[in-house]
Amino acid sequence: MNISVISDLPVIERPREKMLRYGPGKLSDSELLSIIIGTGTRELGVLALSESILSHFGRHGLPYASCADLSVFNSLGPARACRTAAIFELGKRFLSDKKNNIYLKPQDIWEELREIRGSKKEHFVSFYLDTRNQEIHKEIISIGTLNLSLVHPREVFEPAIRNLAASIIVAHNHPSGYIEPSNEDIKTTKRLTEAGKLLGIELLDHIIVSSNGYSSMKEKGFI
Repeated sequence: MNISVISDLPVIERPREKMLRYGPGKLSDSELLSIIIGTGTRELGVLALSESILSHFGRHGLPYASCADLSVFNSLGPARACRTAAIFELGKRFLSDKKNNIYLKPQDIWEELREIRGSKKEHFVSFYLDTRNQEIHKEIISIGTLNLSLVHPREVFEPAIRNLAASIIVAHNHPSGYIEPSNEDIKTTKRLTEAGKLLGIELLDHIIVSSNGYSSMKEKGFI
């Protein structure tokens, strides 16, 4: 059942009570946002409002939404729109000093992606880097069914432009454990390489990972 009104939830499942008992890591994005927003309206519960905002901006776009952007939601109001934008700005400032990973070889990527190596679904991940190959941002671009991952260059390079990346590394897992590139992997690599040339954002490598090891498209001569 999709419950969007806090009062309809059992007490222990209400976001604030849930956070007090289990900590923020156990809450969904919409539950966390509902705590920031505080209340909904007669027409729209706070959880439904939070889900609507997340759907509109996306998980990676919301932290960069301005007060004016957020104010398009009339039920939010200028005070709560500014409070929400202020919280995300504060978080970005605190995290700006975080030491980022540096990727210099395919094994670095393989070690970073330990959580998807043995997954039964194909995950396509992009690493957005600065001029020193230091990670600016990492994003899961798609999660496909077994042996299938649908990726379009615009989905890969839009975050690169937004995060001012100098170059990117992409990677995906093979659920079969077989790390040799398929014909579709090679085609995808060539499409992304050409798109990167047009945008001036170099594709440094495309790495296939599994629990058995990894394979680098650059080392195989496809980039």
